[in-house]
Amino acid sequence: MKIAQVTPLYEAVPPRLYGGTERVVAHLTDALVDLGHEVTLFASADAQTKARLVATRDQAIRLDPAPLKSDLAAHLAQIAEVRALADSFDVIHFHTDMVQFPFFADRAERTLTTLHGRLDLKDLPAVYKRWPQFPLVSISDDQRRPLPFANWAGTVHHGMNADLYHFSPKSDGYLAFLGRISPEKRPDRAIMLAKRLGRKLKIAAKVDPADRSYFEDKIAPMILGDPLIEFIGEIGDHQKSAFLGGADALLFPIDWPEPFGLVMIEAMACGTPVVAYACGSVPEVIDPGVTGFIVRDDDEAADAILRVDGLDRKRVRLRFEERFSSEAMARRYVALYERLCGGHAVYPSLVELAQSA
Repeated sequence: MKIAQVTPLYEAVPPRLYGGTERVVAHLTDALVDLGHEVTLFASADAQTKARLVATRDQAIRLDPAPLKSDLAAHLAQIAEVRALADSFDVIHFHTDMVQFPFFADRAERTLTTLHGRLDLKDLPAVYKRWPQFPLVSISDDQRRPLPFANWAGTVHHGMNADLYHFSPKSDGYLAFLGRISPEKRPDRAIMLAKRLGRKLKIAAKVDPADRSYFEDKIAPMILGDPLIEFIGEIGDHQKSAFLGGADALLFPIDWPEPFGLVMIEAMACGTPVVAYACGSVPEVIDPGVTGFIVRDDDEAADAILRVDGLDRKRVRLRFEERFSSEAMARRYVALYERLCGGHAVYPSLVELAQSA
């Protein structure tokens, strides 16, 4: 098949440091190429990909040193480029939320849009009611709850390239927190649990400008002067295997409806179990007693941390390969692409697709 992948321009593909959507698009694109498909990636020029690259910006927005820049202008120019080449593809797969809807309303039946973020925002229902013809993919079933009426074509859990993550048969005796410092990610919980149990905690996390005051007022005072807590900062893919693989467990103490939680499967790829709070997608990702534990409160979390040594790290890695490899993800998307290109002139065929997802 001839497939276009359209990624946001905020991060490189894959990201150099923190970044979820662009990382998933990178792994999906390469896996589709490996499966024999003809893939074109619309991204910034710093992308690293096996696909044909159409560069629509000189570099990703976040690390661009230019003092003044417009993310809206960059994405509108990208969408215009995709539209100009639209007849070249069997299907166009968007990862850019809804910005493409007005420009592709006349050919929505040959597009697929994966929604990567939270959907409980005030203005979203009106958009998906205004453009109901676009088939959508959720990254977890839980993600759909705010928009049950939307044109869901299926759910496809994220996957990662297994070769990028090295299995660690044993840990180095610390707990890990990886991701972003923000109130909904609850790094304060991770710190509190580590102190409660007298365990070393390493935190590798990005601090966005919007969360700077939260970090300085809430998190920094919990870290400073405590020998148990080590704040590393933001790390890239090349550092994750050592960081995650060395951990007894990844702590995922979220307090919001996480649409997926990529770090959970990154830890699993290294053989590291996950202790996660029962929010959002967590029950769909973690197999209790196999890849980690799902907890409801701090007492359960503390107990789970004490039990992770009893889990088989080889089974953790195996379950990742079975459920969350990039090839597994790509094959699920190919099934959706084939349904879109199967000659159905009437869209209700997507109802069948949703039932089989």
